[in-house]
Order: sequence, then structure tokens, then C-alpha cells
Amino acid sequence: MCPCGSGLAYDACCGALHRGERQAETPEQLMRARYAAFAKRDAFYLARTWHPRTRPDDVGVDGTRWTGLTVHGSAERGDEGTVDFTATYEGGSLSEHSRFAKRAGRWVYVDGDVA
Repeated sequence: MCPCGSGLAYDACCGALHRGERQAETPEQLMRARYAAFAKRDAFYLARTWHPRTRPDDVGVDGTRWTGLTVHGSAERGDEGTVDFTATYEGGSLSEHSRFAKRAGRWVYVDGDVA
């Protein structure tokens, strides 16, 4: 199963995005794929989908064991979008209001406010 919580097999869901076979069509789809990339420790996908203006020099992934994702809402207005979610990991959770932008026709993560 895909770590993003879609209920689909990884290869048919976020795996296809991670391999570059297709692009995320919405901010929520990109956020789910980025969560799955954290769960799979795919730093390359995370770097590729992070806006160059806000991307850190080292997009490393640590040993956090991510255990679940709940999307509370998402919105898309033209070339901008937001997603509110809670991601759980062993020992805790992280809630964020994430901002996304379309750049050269592709959605990228800009930044987020952690609650």
C-alpha cells in the first residue's frame, strides 16, 4: 500500500510520481507524494519538488518512521495552492499548513506553517 493513505498500491500511486512517470495534478496530490517520499526516504524526489527559492541546500531525510497521514483540507487558486494536514510518526505528530505554487507547469512545495 502507498504510504500516502490513498489505499492504492505504491507503484500505481505515489511510486509513479517518484519515478517521474507523471506529475502531481494538484497541490494535495503533490503533498501526499512528498509525504510518501519522506516515508520512503526519497530525498531526490523531495528536492525535485521543492521550490528553488525555499529549498534547503541539503534535502536530507532522517530515520523518522512515518505512520500515517490525514488531510484536513486543500485549496487551489490559479497557480497557488494550500494543504492542511497532520502526519503522524512513531512518538508524535506534525500538523502543517503548506503552500504550493505552479512553476513551469509543475506543482512545487514552497513552505509551510507548522502548528
